[in-house]
Amino acid sequence: MKVALQFVAMGLIWGASFLFMKVALEGVSFGQVAWARLVFGAITLGVIVLVARSRLPREPIVWLHFTVVAITYCVVPFLLFAWAEQYVSSSLASIYNAVTPITTAILATAAFRVEKLNRDQVLGVAIGVVGVVVVVGPWTVAALSGSLWGQLACLAAVTCYGFSFGYIRRFISHRAIPATTTAFLNIGIAAVIMVLLTPVVAWGPVEFSWPVLLSLLALGMLGTGVVYIWNMNVLRAWGPTATSGVTYVTPVVGVALGILVLGEHLSWNEPVGALIVLAGILLTQQRVRIFSRRQAELAGQRNA
Repeated sequence: MKVALQFVAMGLIWGASFLFMKVALEGVSFGQVAWARLVFGAITLGVIVLVARSRLPREPIVWLHFTVVAITYCVVPFLLFAWAEQYVSSSLASIYNAVTPITTAILATAAFRVEKLNRDQVLGVAIGVVGVVVVVGPWTVAALSGSLWGQLACLAAVTCYGFSFGYIRRFISHRAIPATTTAFLNIGIAAVIMVLLTPVVAWGPVEFSWPVLLSLLALGMLGTGVVYIWNMNVLRAWGPTATSGVTYVTPVVGVALGILVLGEHLSWNEPVGALIVLAGILLTQQRVRIFSRRQAELAGQRNA
């Protein structure tokens, strides 16, 4: 139950992150958005680690693995998404983020071989994608502004996420490292890399306003800080493909924020799509089973 609640909270906060990025870009550059969220996130996690008195691993190979994850799970995709949102809407960026379970399933099974999807999970991935499409409403897709390069950047970002989920499960998840420490090393190393890259990615004029500042703080302290502890807990409990299913929730959150913040009207397809997304998540996490249950029933009949 605790893991399920953390999964839902991840979806809510990460779904709002695309709105936070869009607002932040009104006052800072895309590099400064990625820089701020990682630095604020690292500070938040650092405080939590100090309070909890968590011990850091000593093995050099562990630090090497976390450096790989920091680059592929944070530095590169954060820069790509922030850059992309200069050219695509936050809605479209969150939609592309929903492709993460597809890239994760492919890389976790084909590249890292840490999972083998059964037919229920494959069906869950497919249903989740259908649900996202229904929420988006392709008949209104013309309302979503964007450019080809911005969309390609989003796809590259979710490919990085898919790689990272598989890499974490293959090289890190089996180690006895607490989720808090794992999250701190991931974000902390990424923050150090971004600080070193400051002259390249984050040097430039800044036009601060309260919405910009609050968006950066929320993006860093919540979306890149506390949530990453929950993410590691869910990843250890459910595996990479099921965990990446959180990205099915982000477009639904984007729709809700559009209604509450931007005054948009709810269309019939959005709640219907949300229910379809939920069905896909349940199948992907094997909370609901169709094929495996049917096979068990047939086996029972043969043995009767």
